[in-house]
Formats: sequence, structure tokens, C-alpha cells
Amino acid sequence: MRAAGCVFAEEEAGMILDAAARASGPDGSGGAGGASGVLVEGMVERRRAGEPLEHVVGWAAFGGLRIAVGPGVFVPRRRTEFLLEQALRVGRDAAVVVDLCCGAGPLATALAVRLPRAELHAADIDPAQTAYARRNLALFADRASVHEGDLYDALPDALRGRVDLLVANAPYVPRDALATLPGEARDHEPVRSLDGGADGLAVQRRVAAGAPDWLAPGGHLLVETSERQAPLTREVFAAVGLDARVVECEEREACVVVARRAGRAGWSAG
Repeated sequence: MRAAGCVFAEEEAGMILDAAARASGPDGSGGAGGASGVLVEGMVERRRAGEPLEHVVGWAAFGGLRIAVGPGVFVPRRRTEFLLEQALRVGRDAAVVVDLCCGAGPLATALAVRLPRAELHAADIDPAQTAYARRNLALFADRASVHEGDLYDALPDALRGRVDLLVANAPYVPRDALATLPGEARDHEPVRSLDGGADGLAVQRRVAAGAPDWLAPGGHLLVETSERQAPLTREVFAAVGLDARVVECEEREACVVVARRAGRAGWSAG
């Protein structure tokens, strides 16, 4: 694996061994020469061929949780934990939470853990990803629902005007820049989870346009974006009547635009 360019080959090998042992049975039956050994060989070859480690082992770390992922699913990034943190700062008392473009549901799942009284809804247009979102949110089935469809079209109409916290890790890579992404993303993740249109803001514009109808008075909308695009995203939000600001985390190279619909509450101090 090191020869194939895996910088953290030893750490990754340990994760593969652990995943293979879990997959082969509670006692890891099969040993190195049995079923577990066959699994290890197959997983190592997948990784050497450039498949994301998370797809190979079947999970990604996010917000202190193990989020189930697999082939054809967007892998949650560690920088998106900054979006989670900002959502919790302004939405800690949210009664209704929506995660648009949810992918495998890392944000929705982490919010479900941290907001135990909230009603949660996660939505994505990709059935392969909503299947994983349902799996990740299974423990919260009494108050969390996964919907399949195009942005707000996926949501129950009864949520209109009731959403206190809306998060959307919408795709924001400009189309011309897709070819410059690392091979793991370019070749193994769904294009529509990455492609933000000509300037990277196409999906964000649609999220912003619908937000005033779905947010409750005083409700917040948060999206991840890039440092370069953040001023433009802020303008997009302002154009639909939302108050917006930009927050950044240099350590994680993360940038989030936080917007609020005018209403009963002021800015949360966090």
C-alpha cells in the first residue's frame, strides 16, 4: 500500500484488518489464510487501485461517530465538522432540523445525537446515498426521516415555514475544476455531490431561493463553501432577504455562511 502511494499505509492497514475481522464474524473466524484473509486481500487491492479508504472499510469518521458509507457515496470530510459546530451554535434549541443534500447523512446523524429533542429530516436526490442515510439514522427512526428528491421537493409540505435549522452541504466545486480533484473523489464519488455548476454556486442559489418559504421566523440556514466563494454565497443569501455572515476555520480550511430569516429571535451568541 505504501508503494501505491498511501501516505498512512500502516494506519490504513490496521483499519482494513479490523474491518475484515468484523466482516468475517464476531470471532474474526477464518484467520489470515481463511475468509478473513481473502477479505483483506480484496480490500487491499481496492485501496491500491485508488478507491477511498472509507469505501473500502465501510465507514467514515465524522463528529466522533462512525458513519456508514460505501461505493458510489460521497465521503464526509473532516472540514464539514466545522459546519456541524456552527449549526449547533445557532440551533441548539431547534425543534425542527433539515439536512438538504444529506448524502449518507453524517450531519443529520451527528445533529440527531446532539439535539435529542429535535425532529429531523434528511433529503437527497440520490437513492444510493439516501439508503446509507436511512442506515445511519436507524437508531433515531422515531424522530428522524429520510426523503428522496430534489432539494425542497423531497420534503413534506407540512414543514413549510417550520424549519428552525437548515443545513446544506451542497456541491460547490466549479464544473471546470472537477478534473483537478483528487482521483479518489473524481473517480469514486457521485459527480452530482461535487458539481456546483459553472461558478460552483448553482445549487446554493436554489437552496437560498427556497429557504425563506421553509425557515421558521428566526430560523437559520448554514452552508459550507470555499473562502473564495463565501462573499458570493453571502450575496446570494442577502438577495433573498436573509441576514448572512461568513465564519472560517483556518486550521481545517473550512468556511461556512450562516444566514437567518428575520423573526422572533436575534443572532445566537453561540
